[in-house]
Amino acid sequence: MPSVVRAARRTQQLCQQSFADMRWNCSSIQRAPSFGPELLTGTREAAFVHALAAAAVAQSIARSCASGEIPLCSCGPGPSEPPEPGSRWGGCGDNLSHGLQLGAAFTDGSARTGTGGTPGLRAVNRHNGAVGRAVLSDSLDTRCKCHGVSGSCSVKTCWKGLPDLGEIASDLKSRYLAALKVTHRLVGPRKQLIPKEGDARPVTEMDLVYLINSPDYCTPNPQLGSLGTQDRPCNRSSVGSDSCDLLCCGRGYNTYTEEVQERCHCRYRWCCSVVCRRCRRRLERHVCK
Repeated sequence: MPSVVRAARRTQQLCQQSFADMRWNCSSIQRAPSFGPELLTGTREAAFVHALAAAAVAQSIARSCASGEIPLCSCGPGPSEPPEPGSRWGGCGDNLSHGLQLGAAFTDGSARTGTGGTPGLRAVNRHNGAVGRAVLSDSLDTRCKCHGVSGSCSVKTCWKGLPDLGEIASDLKSRYLAALKVTHRLVGPRKQLIPKEGDARPVTEMDLVYLINSPDYCTPNPQLGSLGTQDRPCNRSSVGSDSCDLLCCGRGYNTYTEEVQERCHCRYRWCCSVVCRRCRRRLERHVCK
């Protein structure tokens, strides 16, 4: 459970970082496990959170195995292919297979037991969790450490390791932007997730999917899980999602001037310190109406 707790905290942190410059900024994730409607009804935002949480739990368990924190598992198995010339397999790689197995059992538990909402919602959540773990699996790469006299690197010891979860979050953010709207429909002998629009491309194992459209998140609406963007800071010179035009939904913005103190004119004093002056600077802040 300590691994799961760390994964939950990291998911909260990265979700808010990933959406800091968008209308929905993932602030509602701080109320977990009392999620709002936008994370309980099969929206695009829920797809991202489920995928990221699934990847985070699997990664945290995989690393805990390698560090010896979990007594029932250890290092990941060594690769079957031979290493590059001048290298050897060694070290203690992240136990990805154990992380994926236990992570899936934990994050998909409610969906498998039929307690995670409608059958369609459970299918969507299972699919998105699998996407998160698949992205994590694809990120497993080779890491090496040199050995030799005076760092000559005459021999390299290599192992398989997982990247920081921030890389996974960035990949999933791209998939969030390209997510497919689906419906849970009977196809042949069983129900499957198929695109809602008839001319959309088929759903693949690496696509994030969602059931219902998200609100625009411009104005507060507790029934839809929208907190609105009033009083959000915006960037007047940007043309992206953090621009005052997009973030403020056309309502305009207020400009404030504030004075800040910062270190300036720093110089090195022999020996051995850095001495700085304190300077005042006026900054313009822009806040949505």
